[in-house]
Amino acid sequence: MLTCKEAAQLLSDSLDRKLPLSQRISLRIHLLMCKLCPRFQKQLQFLKDILNQYQREAEPENLFIAVSLSEDARGRIRRALAGGSENS
Repeated sequence: MLTCKEAAQLLSDSLDRKLPLSQRISLRIHLLMCKLCPRFQKQLQFLKDILNQYQREAEPENLFIAVSLSEDARGRIRRALAGGSENS
């Protein structure tokens, strides 16, 4: 029987690759017997779906821009990366 920690790792792994049959069976049995791990599975899938949707909708040149940064903060970062002083 898998522990919740092992099940969580397998759930995470299953998002990136197909698990071997023995692991899929063990995970399915654990999910049938555990109350919390199915919630975790739904949360992982939700996050994956949201990230995939964002990736499809985002423009490629804006993928790495932090939307929540103010223009002033962006300017300070640009100056720091260019070797300038933050107070200039």
